[in-house]
Amino acid sequence: MSIPKQLAIIGATASGKSALSLELANKFDSIILSLDSLSVYKDIDIASAKPTLDERKHIIHFGIDEIYPNEPFDVTIFIELYKKALDFAKKNDKNLIIVGGSSFYLKTLLVGISNLPTISKQTKEKTDDILTNKQNSYDLMNAIDPVYMAKIKPNDTYRIEKALNIYFETKTKPSIYFEKNIPIPIITEPLPIYAIEIARDVLRDRIKQRTIRMLKDGLVDEVKMLQDKYTREPNPMKSIGIKETLDFIDDKISEDELIELISTHTAQLAKRQTTFNRTQFKDKIMIEANDIEIFDRF
Repeated sequence: MSIPKQLAIIGATASGKSALSLELANKFDSIILSLDSLSVYKDIDIASAKPTLDERKHIIHFGIDEIYPNEPFDVTIFIELYKKALDFAKKNDKNLIIVGGSSFYLKTLLVGISNLPTISKQTKEKTDDILTNKQNSYDLMNAIDPVYMAKIKPNDTYRIEKALNIYFETKTKPSIYFEKNIPIPIITEPLPIYAIEIARDVLRDRIKQRTIRMLKDGLVDEVKMLQDKYTREPNPMKSIGIKETLDFIDDKISEDELIELISTHTAQLAKRQTTFNRTQFKDKIMIEANDIEIFDRF
């Protein structure tokens, strides 16, 4: 069983990553693993700006349409998706392209995650009860382990929940627990990482045009369907594009305001993505979205 060649393409949302990855996949007989945290959900098609079924017709994709919006998703599930994609690539003698804007997942593949303890039902219930008050849960965890909480904000419910679960289940401070459970990298082979660079004004225009296109394609009807089918409670319903559309459905904003808010919030996300990619991936190769010639030796 041969080891497939792998590469990663990262960049801000709307920078052209998907189009480039599809072109490369066709050229180099590859499969694609999506790094997009919204495309993983079934039924969220327009809001996620995932490649269409027609675009995906000849390319095997992992990480797209994997679960329903009311099902849990976290980095551990993404790791399993990567392993599944890698196994498929090996068995079918394909190359693997990892692409998307949620490059936190890529970082996790490179540095790994610590093994976490099995959390009992009793512990989960205790943690859930404390989390009903976010500020109190933050203050409690900060009193227990100020070292671990030093870089965690009061609204970071995910990390606070994880810290509380570890502490209640193991009777060990999270900072000490993670010292004893060092992360193990998932990807151990060299992985070329290509980052798409694009001028900020060009990107903002692309984001606005994509937002307008999403509305024309039926974004409002899709969000109404999601609301009717899943309610507003699941985490994906709080995503950019969906939360603003819910305000539009509630008559809180006009269509022009909807376009402006989605565009602005998406541009803010793009800025955060760019900052993360710049600081977290030191050996990346900067390219333009149409720079396919650089991949002749994939």
